[in-house]
Amino acid sequence: MVPASALAQQRTAGGGIITRSLPDAALPHSDPQNLAQQSSPAEGSASVVGTVLDVSGATVSGADVSLIHGDGTQLLTMVSEANGEFNFTKIPAGSYLVSVNAKGFAPFTSAEFAVAVQQAYEVPDVSLSVAPTNMELTVLPTELIAAGQLRAEEQQRLVGVIPNFFTSYIHDAAPLTWKQKFSLAARNGVDPVAFIGIALGAGIEQAMNTYPGYGQGAAGYGKRYAARFADGRSSDFLTHAVFPALLHQDPRYFYQGSGSFKSRLMHALSSPFVTRSDSGRTVPNASFLLGDICSGALSNLYYPKADRGASLVFTNAAVGLAGRLGTNLIREFLSKLLTKSVPDHGKF
Repeated sequence: MVPASALAQQRTAGGGIITRSLPDAALPHSDPQNLAQQSSPAEGSASVVGTVLDVSGATVSGADVSLIHGDGTQLLTMVSEANGEFNFTKIPAGSYLVSVNAKGFAPFTSAEFAVAVQQAYEVPDVSLSVAPTNMELTVLPTELIAAGQLRAEEQQRLVGVIPNFFTSYIHDAAPLTWKQKFSLAARNGVDPVAFIGIALGAGIEQAMNTYPGYGQGAAGYGKRYAARFADGRSSDFLTHAVFPALLHQDPRYFYQGSGSFKSRLMHALSSPFVTRSDSGRTVPNASFLLGDICSGALSNLYYPKADRGASLVFTNAAVGLAGRLGTNLIREFLSKLLTKSVPDHGKF
């Protein structure tokens, strides 16, 4: 074998060195098709563009636009410009959807589309419809509505002092449950003003020596006070709670507040005889009439023996009726003027 150095250098006879160059390495073969493949664009050169419009064709700015892969994963998000346009650039080729959300409009999602390498794809028909109006309607049980109205009625006082609990200034007030009827009667019966009225009434009877069987002095006054207390409480509970609960009738006076003087007068005077049922129908006021008579009958248990009998029953019943008529006239023509913070919902 000949060393490579011998191939490269040989001495001449004169001792000089002759240098021979090695042959050049072969150049690689150039393939035009391979060159073309190397210059092809890489992934991330495509784009998706579009314009957000409403149903009228006006552009929508500030909308949230999302580019979503075909499998549902989100790729990019942007906000539409002032002219409604959006432009996702440098995205890979593949299948996509566009989702648009804007305040006051229903959400929009495009159909799935495919984007090729280096393609500028324009999303067609990005049109937003107006979002449906959401109306929230809260339906409360009738009992809760009645409870709220009852609380307002328990604040009603003539000149800020005298209870005016059994007057409803809401013409279409919710019906009371039997428990609410008893609660209102009890609230009225234990009001301090009621005890003051009993004391005054007993004092007048004492001065006039009404029902002389009670006698005079402190003992006579005490008996008269107790009798008037029993009259008032039995009348309240029988006419406002017991019979209204049994007969399903409303014990309240419903303020009319409008119309001619005659129509309002007739409304006030007819109230002891006709009333409203719990179902809203106008019916004979059996609750008051039966309660008034039964209250008068109970007075035979504690009035002096000399005064007992049918005359006492009908006398006390007539007094109760006269009191109801007078009270209703005050309720219709004066109470709203003298009572503060009443709802303005009479019959119109």
